[in-house]
Amino acid sequence: MFAPRDPDEYLLDTERRVIRVRRHWSCLIWQTFEAVALIAVCVMVSYILPPSMWVMQNVLWYVALFLVLRYAYHVVEWWVERLVVTDKRFVMTTGVWTTQVLMMPITKVTDLTYERPFLGRILGYGTMIVESAGQIQALNRIEYLPKPEEFYDTISELVFGDKQKQAERFSMIKAQRAARRGRKKPVVG
Repeated sequence: MFAPRDPDEYLLDTERRVIRVRRHWSCLIWQTFEAVALIAVCVMVSYILPPSMWVMQNVLWYVALFLVLRYAYHVVEWWVERLVVTDKRFVMTTGVWTTQVLMMPITKVTDLTYERPFLGRILGYGTMIVESAGQIQALNRIEYLPKPEEFYDTISELVFGDKQKQAERFSMIKAQRAARRGRKKPVVG
């Protein structure tokens, strides 16, 4: 009831999911550093204060608790954010309290660029810049994207590739999945 909807629930029956991914965990590096540093400061100051300043010590511990809860919120926010690419559109769902669904049709894509900073090469993330026909879309810049080369290749194939071959490959994949579901699992007894 309180959990955000799965992004696949926003897809149409005629769409096939090509990519489903969340942003790379490294987008939390700054929040992690900030939380750890501020909590460490609160704890050190609390231990340095004399026992007669117990009110201030309590305040510092409540501040530390607030920082832990704030960091947990950032992690949950990262966890629920998903990007789904289908053969027809990009769909990104975000938000813990208020769900936001961002969408852009694949047919509007005119240019793709991906950037990979030095740290992104080490950790495995990049930024995808999606340019569309004549306007800036909601999904113009997707940062901290894991495996950006694979993402770039897949989107390039969807946008600029042979549509007939894609349809044939999709029907073959559907048939393989149906065959796998049709097999009965051995009974272990």
